[in-house]
Amino acid sequence: MELADLADLYGKELQLKHISKWLRSSARAQDIAKRSKLDSNDVTILEEHDQFYRDHKLLLTLFRGLAVMPVQRKTGKISFSWGSNIMIYAYFFYIFTTILVVMVGYERLDILLTKSKKFDEYIYSIIFIVFLIPHFWIPFVGWGVANEVCDYKNSWGTFQLSYYKVTGKNLQFPKLSILIVIISSGCLIVAVTFLLILSALLEGFTLYHTSAYIHIITMINMNCALWYINCRAIGNASDAFADSFEKDIKERCPAYLLAHYRVLWLSLSELLQKLGNAYARTYSTYCLFMMANITVSTYGFVSELVDHGLSFSFKEMGLIVDTVYCLMLLFIFCNCSHQASQGISYKVQNTLMSINLSTVDKACIKEIDLFLIAIKMNPPRVSLKGYTAVNRELLTSVSVSII
Repeated sequence: MELADLADLYGKELQLKHISKWLRSSARAQDIAKRSKLDSNDVTILEEHDQFYRDHKLLLTLFRGLAVMPVQRKTGKISFSWGSNIMIYAYFFYIFTTILVVMVGYERLDILLTKSKKFDEYIYSIIFIVFLIPHFWIPFVGWGVANEVCDYKNSWGTFQLSYYKVTGKNLQFPKLSILIVIISSGCLIVAVTFLLILSALLEGFTLYHTSAYIHIITMINMNCALWYINCRAIGNASDAFADSFEKDIKERCPAYLLAHYRVLWLSLSELLQKLGNAYARTYSTYCLFMMANITVSTYGFVSELVDHGLSFSFKEMGLIVDTVYCLMLLFIFCNCSHQASQGISYKVQNTLMSINLSTVDKACIKEIDLFLIAIKMNPPRVSLKGYTAVNRELLTSVSVSII
């Protein structure tokens, strides 16, 4: 076969490849157009694709049981009402626990003012009183933000439907439901064990006193778990988005597909921002509580160390445990937020930068530029309504402030 014939044959093969590629892109475009007709206001459709709710509904149930977040789920939507049955239960539960907290708080205050003679006893009395304070924040940081939390939770349903429209797959959260069962059980077990040990080792901390602290310690642990689960879910969504985007870009790179992924990425970034805004009150007070505990515990331990040296007494070890406990919760809060923020943009940017611009058309190059600009102009970060950005720098700032 002559060289001209070989060139002609090669040219025909290239033409067939381009036609085949166009047909695949066209079929993909038709699939997306077909799925785009799904109505995001149809609660039945939202319910079908809302895997995140199905995986983490146990967590919401536990928060309803603690009367912290009395929201309810109807088909496809989470809502809040001040007059709902769940809210009425929350009123009675809060009144009952408030009576316990006030009674125990009065006794702890009496111990602080009249019975505490030694410095370490003063420190412990202050810590036990500080641990009662979060109970009185519940109406403000729980009930008061319920509507914003509902908006955030419902945004998950809309995002998951949008993800399905673009990728043709439902968003999955590997092992999330199992992890929630383990973490929730662990939060309750840690709270009960911690209080029983205090009751056994500390004079003046009776078993009756644990009744006022059990729901508070559990709530503190569960708030940390809630934040971790939400950040992990966003991380799962980011990984699934990045993997699907990279796979599609390797197979074909039409402008329309990049445009759909850009809009979907903006929705994911907005979801992360809504997380911080919805729980701004909750975790602002959460951070303040942790800072107060770390400061008092550290000051008490250092004072005892300077005055009496390291004796490894139960009281000294208790102060260390309280400091480490609060630091760990604060670290989890800051670290998982940092990872969620980084994960949303990092892989997607790498995929966009890896595209060979010489192999795509002008429309595709324009969409790549728009995508990169969108990432730059809308950096994904968790902010508590602008008061502070939640990342690893927050943890170092808190540590420096305490020192």
